[in-house]
Amino acid sequence: MAFHPAEHHDFNLHEKMAWDLDWNLLRTFTVIVQEQSITGAAARLDLKQPTVSNALKRLERGLGVRLIDRGPRTFEVTPAGEALYRESRAIFGTVSGLGSVLELAGDEVTGTVKLIMASHVVTPLLDETLAEFHELHPAASVKITIEHSRAVAEAVFEKRAALGICLVREPMDHLDYTHLYTEHFGFFCGPRHRLFGIEGLTLEDLRGEHCVSFIADQMNEALRPVAMLRAEAELDQNISGTSTNLEEIRRMVLAGMGIGALPIHVVEADVESGLLFRLPPYEHPPAVDVWMMKNPASTLGKAESEFIRILEERVARTPHEERTYGA
Repeated sequence: MAFHPAEHHDFNLHEKMAWDLDWNLLRTFTVIVQEQSITGAAARLDLKQPTVSNALKRLERGLGVRLIDRGPRTFEVTPAGEALYRESRAIFGTVSGLGSVLELAGDEVTGTVKLIMASHVVTPLLDETLAEFHELHPAASVKITIEHSRAVAEAVFEKRAALGICLVREPMDHLDYTHLYTEHFGFFCGPRHRLFGIEGLTLEDLRGEHCVSFIADQMNEALRPVAMLRAEAELDQNISGTSTNLEEIRRMVLAGMGIGALPIHVVEADVESGLLFRLPPYEHPPAVDVWMMKNPASTLGKAESEFIRILEERVARTPHEERTYGA
């Protein structure tokens, strides 16, 4: 006899909606929002444009809400659409974690640890964890993806990554945060810059110079201490380059495009080799915290659980002063 849920449960309206929902429509809606157009979604899904448009209409009709306001020149996701998009990303993140559930059935630690982090996370805590994890579990693998800090948090929230490491402006609800380390930033210039190699400089000597900065290097972002120092040096007027990636900031500094704020411990070898020159201030450099985050609602495989355990235990037994760099 076939099982019919409606015959065995007294469903309320929301439960009925969940059983009746066509998950393919939800997937199509998710891609529409990501592509910000019906045409883009059709190309990505290899479907015809009317098919994608009709799928959106069917989903809106089934849910009884307008999800996207669209016209010849307009495309705007409604508040209801934004809410559904956040939940749908989380749903598909859960589905993508089904492989981790199956990994739990075996005895050997296998599978892939999905780690997402900001560029140039430089700490022996992570390096030693990678080494220990591989030595203990050679059948498992690690996939590291680099993103800007906001995208890191979103990926962990949506369960697309087991662990995130990045700067944090405002903690997201439903995520667990652990302080990984503190890094200090300094101003640096490259050999092409007129101040390169000049000793005895003061912050006053930097005023009016061109600078390059992180996109997150703003007063309301995670690198606020760096932005405050940059404003004090009056470097805000001549920004000649920006990036979310530390390596690209370094590239522009080396090219002589301007002064850049970089983590002192990350570019220490560049200073010693003469590629970069540190500029004032030399005392009390701005400090920025780097955090690791996980979603307690995520279903983790053995490899992901083991990797996180090793890293968390290493952090817990390392005093804070040993996790503070560049001071």
